[in-house]
Amino acid sequence: MQYLSVIETAKRWNISERSVRNYCAQGRVNGAILTGKTWRIPKNAEKPTRKISQNEQH
Repeated sequence: MQYLSVIETAKRWNISERSVRNYCAQGRVNGAILTGKTWRIPKNAEKPTRKISQNEQH
């Protein structure tokens, strides 16, 4: 399986690197592996959907 870095995934999904790390840490990216301090994200992983916050519901 081919893996991408957080930087590559952030560019691919058009979101910040911090958001990618948060998604991985929350277990929302299937197949993401933490090796030391580096996340390895499967090339075919899909971007998780955003959760709607309380402020956005009104």
